[in-house]
Amino acid sequence: HDLLMSHKEELALLMTLEQGKPMKEALGEVNYGASFIEFFAEEAKRVYGDIIPPTLADRRLLVLKQPIGVVGAITPWNFPLAMITRKVGPALACGCTVVVKPSEFTPLTALAAADLALQAGIPAGALNVVMGNAPEIGDELMQSTQVRKITFTGSTAVGKKLMAGSANTVKKVSLELGGNAPCIVFDDADIDVAVKGSLAAKFRNSGQTCVCANRILVQEGIYEKFASAFVKAVQSLQVGNGLEESTSQGPLINEAAVQKVEKFVGDATSKGANIMLGGKRHSLGMSFYEPTVVGNVSNDMLLFSEEVFGPVAPLIPFKTEEEAIHLANDTNAGLAAYMFTKNIARSWRVSEALEYGLVGVNEGLISTEVAPFGGVKQSGLGREGSKYGMDDYLEIKY
Repeated sequence: HDLLMSHKEELALLMTLEQGKPMKEALGEVNYGASFIEFFAEEAKRVYGDIIPPTLADRRLLVLKQPIGVVGAITPWNFPLAMITRKVGPALACGCTVVVKPSEFTPLTALAAADLALQAGIPAGALNVVMGNAPEIGDELMQSTQVRKITFTGSTAVGKKLMAGSANTVKKVSLELGGNAPCIVFDDADIDVAVKGSLAAKFRNSGQTCVCANRILVQEGIYEKFASAFVKAVQSLQVGNGLEESTSQGPLINEAAVQKVEKFVGDATSKGANIMLGGKRHSLGMSFYEPTVVGNVSNDMLLFSEEVFGPVAPLIPFKTEEEAIHLANDTNAGLAAYMFTKNIARSWRVSEALEYGLVGVNEGLISTEVAPFGGVKQSGLGREGSKYGMDDYLEIKY
């Protein structure tokens, strides 16, 4: 943890150069990543067993928790440091060794983290980083009987393959997959809070996070007012080189990502949505895309049903609370959801009705090492962070 923090500037620079996120966000990620190392180092002291009252007087029933064994960790490019520390921290704390396969787009951050781990005194061989052909490495991890657990963050399609591939050796699998986060703005929301929160939830890392607001559902009474305030806020986002102080939006990860965004926006406009802001590649060229707001999106559009993973905010009007809940849950994904309301009873009702693993109320940035992170439905299995994040790396022995 201390080494990550003392090399904060270099790690952030490396991340911005390799991944494209603005320096300020990269520094934030180093803090976030280091927080998992600190948290799980502390949690290592709290892997408690149990003594169960026996049914027969001459028996003693003991339960202990032991490390599951070798862990294969496959991590994505959008958080090239934090997604590693969030898996390696608990694995090492539980006594497991780890093989990390970082994204081929961001291998350098992984190597830097591994180097700091060695400097910190993690024994050679306890933490391994393997790079190269992703399917080959994945297959090797799947087929090995030594690897007892796979932990993966990435796309739902790849997660399903890993789950199927792990069946042969019956590995424990934890998956943190794609999202399709609804962000529900009710008539009774504080507009300023809702705009600020929606903006943060949507445009962090240029829309390339699995908990990004993917659909902004706005109640009819507040729709026009919210839309104009939101468009104004998005207009002020500076796109450019992440090393420049003023930049809040970097490039997308590659050309394929831009083409996906173009496809989704084209699909929406062909079906009657209107571009309120942006809607095209940025004049900077390369993989820069304009921060975009699309109005009157409906549930027959790709922007509604799939994760855009780019700086596009679809606005979807709704009438009633029931309709909002129905629209929000009308997806196979179930990672994060957000809502804005000043009504306490509504916040409880809707939080409990949403089929999501994380729900933010009047807040757009909800990730923290002390709370469990993970999804329901096809957004995944298991939880990361918090005391619950240890469970996936332990076996219970009686």
